[in-house]
Amino acid sequence: MQRTGTALTVLGMALLSAGCVTVGPDFETPEAKLDSDWIDESRSEVNDSAGPDPAWWNVFGDPELNALIERAYAENLSLQAAGLRIYEARAILGVVAGSLYPQSQNATASAGSRRLSPNAPPIAGLPDDVRSRFGSSQDVYQAGFDAAWELDFWGRFRRGVEAAEANLAASVANFDSVLVMLTGEVAATYINLRILEQRLAVANDNVINQRRGLDMAEIRFEGGVTTELDVHQASALLNSTLASVSELQAERRRAQNALAVLLGTTPQDIQGALSGPGVIPATPDEVVVGMPAELLRRRPDIVRAEMVAAAQSARIGVAKADMYPAFVLGGTIGLSSGATSDLFDSESRYGSGFVAMNLPVFNYGRLKNRARAEDARYEAAVALYRNTVLSAAREVEDALIGFIKAKEQSEHLGRSVADAAAAVKLAEIMYREGAVDYTRVLTAQLGLLEAQDQYTSSIGSVALNLVAAYKALGGGWAIRLGNPVIPGETRETMQERTGWGGLLEDEEIEAPEERGRWRAPDW
Repeated sequence: MQRTGTALTVLGMALLSAGCVTVGPDFETPEAKLDSDWIDESRSEVNDSAGPDPAWWNVFGDPELNALIERAYAENLSLQAAGLRIYEARAILGVVAGSLYPQSQNATASAGSRRLSPNAPPIAGLPDDVRSRFGSSQDVYQAGFDAAWELDFWGRFRRGVEAAEANLAASVANFDSVLVMLTGEVAATYINLRILEQRLAVANDNVINQRRGLDMAEIRFEGGVTTELDVHQASALLNSTLASVSELQAERRRAQNALAVLLGTTPQDIQGALSGPGVIPATPDEVVVGMPAELLRRRPDIVRAEMVAAAQSARIGVAKADMYPAFVLGGTIGLSSGATSDLFDSESRYGSGFVAMNLPVFNYGRLKNRARAEDARYEAAVALYRNTVLSAAREVEDALIGFIKAKEQSEHLGRSVADAAAAVKLAEIMYREGAVDYTRVLTAQLGLLEAQDQYTSSIGSVALNLVAAYKALGGGWAIRLGNPVIPGETRETMQERTGWGGLLEDEEIEAPEERGRWRAPDW
């Protein structure tokens, strides 16, 4: 009893010590340069008094765009792959958490028979009842297991859990980042599709006007009023416009194909899915941006970069712990009997135990240099985090100035279209009256086509820059909240194949804010 009490005391002290020592740095979010205001925050087009709507695509008031984004969330294959990486990280966290507990090396059960040799030399101290059994057979039944527990004295396993939890958080942020990219790409592709449809409409309207000009030139040529040069000039412009129609039709098809991939379907499946030709979505007068500091919590790629650095910080602790002695508790316990009826009797028990210390001695600097390597990787992760913050701010600034200047450009081009349309009417009147040659008509018609095409593109550019702004602000990922990250069919298949238990539940994907705690095993 005294030995048992002493062993328990030693074990209790070891466990207490294991919970108190953790080598390596405790992670803190690195500082990053970020301006307090946007460059154009004084402009009426920029509203920094509130944060943007998480479902920012609603500002366009386009039900078809809303439906496409919902479908992309449900069916996009790249997003599904990112969602599965969350559950991969969740399972890996379970693997790492299991290292905190005793590890059983062998669990055995056996039944057999053995025979003692009658010619064996006498064994000192062997009882007579055992000696009398020499030369006879004896049944043996055994069951037992051995286990070893490396105490987490220096926090090596807890730092490993901390790294795995940070990796889980990074995988969730990666999913959110892919979702931000997806919503932005769907919106931009849809708007590009509508821009192409409007440019096609402009080109087809100009084809009608240019056919009228060609008819007028032919009539005047047949009447001997003008030369055949006017007919060729009018025909050349008409065929040039018809060629642009063909190119725009091809671009529209390519935009449809790109949208099909974003929706996780085939190009043929999307044919006819869009009502068209539609109009370019209307844009509000301002973009709601919030303050620059809000990017740190809103942009998923910034969160991911922070979690990557956090995981790397924990790996420094893992590497440093390898440089210190490891304390192991181990032993064997089992049952052994010559008859099955006695196997579970208290007298059939046997066991052994040990306490060991493993001290790395001759490693020739490997462990020290491994810690140095992890430290260098951590500093690289911090640098990438800071660069991600700077890049995010630049993307917002680029989109804001693009939105502001595209609106200005659109206003100027709108007036240019009105002037170009008036010039065409006047040139045609003057040509019919013989006041000018066809070159004036040709120049006016070409100018109208270019002005209308540029104006249409500029309207689309306003919408595209608005999409870029909300995408740069990190909007769109909140659509995940309350929704599954992988399809139900995939979840059911995985559950049947490998038995995931509760790990596939959506509420399990979030990593705890306080990392590195002692975790219960994921059975």
